[in-house]
Amino acid sequence: QRVNVTVRSGLPMVVSGSAEPCAQLLVSSIGVVGSAEQNQRHSARFCDLLTAQLGLGTERIVIRFYPLEPWQIGKNRTVMTFL
Repeated sequence: QRVNVTVRSGLPMVVSGSAEPCAQLLVSSIGVVGSAEQNQRHSARFCDLLTAQLGLGTERIVIRFYPLEPWQIGKNRTVMTFL
């Protein structure tokens, strides 16, 4: 219930100066992506998943972490602060 995934394939992308196949993952979460230590663990897990599923090398994957506050996410006519 608290995870949403959007996949946009076929977008023109360049990573490290190369247009070879690559992936960019944007991760936003309330209270889960707030520190370097947390994100290092998440990064390893996401890289493992993406390399296995997409056949990409880890150097072709970029992950951006966005910590959110509960008031920044709306759901069910309110915000997560009140859910």
